[in-house]
Amino acid sequence: MNPEIARSVDAAGLRTNYHDLGQGAPVLLIHGSGPGVSAWANWRLVMPELARRARVIAPDMVGFGYTERPPGFAYGMDAWVRQAVGLLDALDIERTDLVGNSFGGGLALALAIRHPARVRRLVLMGSVGVPFAITPGLDAVWGYTPSIANMRALLDIFAFDRGLVNDELAQLRYQASIRPGVQESFAAMFPAPRQRWVDALASREADIRRLPHETLVVHGREDRVIPLATSLTLADWIPRAQLHVYGRCGHWTQIEHAARFARLVGDFLAEAAADEPHPLAD
Repeated sequence: MNPEIARSVDAAGLRTNYHDLGQGAPVLLIHGSGPGVSAWANWRLVMPELARRARVIAPDMVGFGYTERPPGFAYGMDAWVRQAVGLLDALDIERTDLVGNSFGGGLALALAIRHPARVRRLVLMGSVGVPFAITPGLDAVWGYTPSIANMRALLDIFAFDRGLVNDELAQLRYQASIRPGVQESFAAMFPAPRQRWVDALASREADIRRLPHETLVVHGREDRVIPLATSLTLADWIPRAQLHVYGRCGHWTQIEHAARFARLVGDFLAEAAADEPHPLAD
């Protein structure tokens, strides 16, 4: 009965929990890296709307949610890209639209660079992927240690609208963060000093500038986790990019402006036909 647990498939050797809704051209949603996060927690408000006109696939990346956590697993961009491509292969998806949130944006960017023919259109929301000095907010997110108070403080950082942050949500995310193995894998991914993990999630400028994909870059103006400047840089470097900035919005664009975000992304992905020719080959 847990809504976070959906289907399961072997993706590049990892038993991966994923949601699969709707019909039509596929769109892969990649979540962020907050403590206790899962695909469902990240995308629950927008998946049903996007699924009205597309096949929406939202996996738990290894180290997060209900995907298996192999002992001693080497977390990093190579492993996450391999898992994402393995999921597409397992589902017989040759080419997908790709939406990445924060950490997931950096992963989406890396996947598009390494496997450009597997991606049709790209959406990067509050994304990492370019160099920036780590913010106090992101350092607090990655440095989280489990407690209700710490989780409540993080939720206050994520949202501009404090009305979205209540004790029930803090309790739910706290409980998710203390499931067996969750904090151990989370702590193993981003140990201090954490600037190096910002750098590790970044792609090379030259590679970003060569991206051929139509790209939508989205950011909250009041984001205290990932600075707006990262999206300004991405919109500048990606040749076929457009930028949308939400005012009165923190790091939770897909939650704070869920309906608007779903319409914006849905319209952007619907602009081109699903059988649009590949921009290039691998």
